[in-house]
Amino acid sequence: MAHQHNHQSSTRISVVKIALFVFIAIIAFFLLAEHWAHILGLPPLFLLLGVCIIMHLFMHGGHGGHGGGGGGNNQSQ
Repeated sequence: MAHQHNHQSSTRISVVKIALFVFIAIIAFFLLAEHWAHILGLPPLFLLLGVCIIMHLFMHGGHGGHGGGGGGNNQSQ
């Protein structure tokens, strides 16, 4: 059985993700440039917490599709 894949929709999604990432990076740059003195005044613990939250958001890639390897849903008869 042959499966056909729609590469146009996956390409469109990746372009949207790249554009969103660039837009967020530009916003982050200007926020840091304008508010650098305020950021340096924060205690290091709050800065570390902020970095952890940002890493969690970007490293997971969303919680919607972690794939299904090795789950306990296989039923044998």
